[in-house]
Amino acid sequence: MAAEPIVRVLGVHKFFTRGSEQIDVLNDLHMEVADGEFLALMGPSGSGKTTLLNLIAGLDKPSQGDIWVGGQLISGMTEGQLARWRTRHVGFIFQFYHLLPVLTAYENVELPLLLLPLSTSERRRQVTLALDLVGLSDRLRHRPGQLSGGQQQRVGIARAIVTDPTLIVADEPTGDLDARSAEEILNLMGELRRSMNKTILMVTHDPRAAQRAQRVLHLDKGQLVEGDGHAGKSQEIWTPASARDGSPAMRGAVEGRPS
Repeated sequence: MAAEPIVRVLGVHKFFTRGSEQIDVLNDLHMEVADGEFLALMGPSGSGKTTLLNLIAGLDKPSQGDIWVGGQLISGMTEGQLARWRTRHVGFIFQFYHLLPVLTAYENVELPLLLLPLSTSERRRQVTLALDLVGLSDRLRHRPGQLSGGQQQRVGIARAIVTDPTLIVADEPTGDLDARSAEEILNLMGELRRSMNKTILMVTHDPRAAQRAQRVLHLDKGQLVEGDGHAGKSQEIWTPASARDGSPAMRGAVEGRPS
């Protein structure tokens, strides 16, 4: 039996109004993401990919349609419910890191945990584990200005995983890095997916970054499109269900590719 997808986007429409004009950003979008999948979203500027990422992460709500994550209808939640849900279920990785310059790496990673009912010792255990997983256990007391760009993004990744979230959403995570640092960050994200079975949704303009994902979806003018840019049904560009569900053959193929 096929596993239930962890993300389901059903008939989602998102528009904004400017005066009397309606600006359509996403149009009747349907998609699914399997548990533990690394999915890349690509498309030109203004295609709607960041809007879609924000909707799935609970940062915004669709104008029409439903979004389910982990069996919860997040599109039906109030703002307060969404805020609580994000704290427990979503880890964010940003292009420009968004670290507080006056805080150490340890303190930046600890921030999401301050919103949860954890003791000081529990927070310490989770922060040190997260920083160890990204290879920065020797940089706990360094502030962002004392770290390279790649190291700052590692702190950002540690902050994203410290709550053990359901989803990790990454918006251009390598966009501000040199080629070597970008390669290291992509290696790390691939390892986190394998070792922790994390579901990762990544927006990127970089084809080299997208190649690291198990699946790539292209958006243009608010719709999922074929690789040649022609609009089509979303399921036509999905991988087969058996592969998305993590069959042994698919796991072997994925683990055999460089990450």
